[in-house]
This record gives sequence, structure tokens and C-alpha cells, in this order.
Amino acid sequence: MIPIFGPPPRPGIRYRRRPGAYAILLDAGRILLTEQATEDGPDLQLPGGGIDPGEAALPALAREVLEETGHTCRVLRRVGVFRQFNWMPEYRIHAEKVCAVYLCRPGLRLGPPTEAGHRAIWMPPGAAMARLPAPGSAAILRHVLRGTG
Repeated sequence: MIPIFGPPPRPGIRYRRRPGAYAILLDAGRILLTEQATEDGPDLQLPGGGIDPGEAALPALAREVLEETGHTCRVLRRVGVFRQFNWMPEYRIHAEKVCAVYLCRPGLRLGPPTEAGHRAIWMPPGAAMARLPAPGSAAILRHVLRGTG
């Protein structure tokens, strides 16, 4: 069973399954995150996002990391998966997000993020864990930092 983080699904709402791939990018005692500008202020996130129809998880992950951080990445292994149910205003859907998380090493920085409203941020892993607002992402990061991922 895939654990659910955040609010449970609401009765009477039809959720569209939205698979995604996310990266924990560790290098030299730091983690590379993305900060996305939102209507409610900046949102700190693991880089990654939705897997498009016909796209495989790892190419989607590489694409999302590059778009959101400007870096390439090398996937080491999958470290966890979780689900969350939420409204996605940019797509105007209720989504059951199935989020696969991979431990990665950041590669070359090819330039600034190309996805509007994103900026790459390096920080110590403990600070990242404390500041990530998404409970599923924070739980998997905590799992990895404890050496069990």
C-alpha cells in the first residue's frame, strides 16, 4: 500500500491519477531544491513533477530537474513513493498524485531554470527537511538522511 500524506480524498470528488517523479539531489553535504513562486508566496519543493502521457519516469525526472533547477542529474535509486490528494489549479483538476522519489546526484548546471517562477536553492539537508512544507517529501527526505533510504 502506498502511504497517503496530507488530507485524505474527499467523498464525492473524482480524482484524476497523476504520476510524478521527484529528486532528492545531494552533493557535498548540500541539497538542491527548487523554490516556486505562488499566489501564497514562495514554495520550497523537491525538484520534479508530472510524468506526461507516453513519457517514462526517469526521462520525466531529468526533464523536470533541468526545467526547475538548470541542472542535469544522475539517478542513483528510487527511495520511496507516496500519494497526495489535492486540487491542481494550473490544470483545474482534483488529482491523486502518485509521487515516486529518487536519490540523485546533481550534474552540470546548464543555465538558470527555464520553468517560469522557479529558482534553484542549495541548502544543508537538515534545513531542507525542516523547511519542506510537503509532508510526503519531508518524510522521504528524513528517511534518506537517516541512512535508511
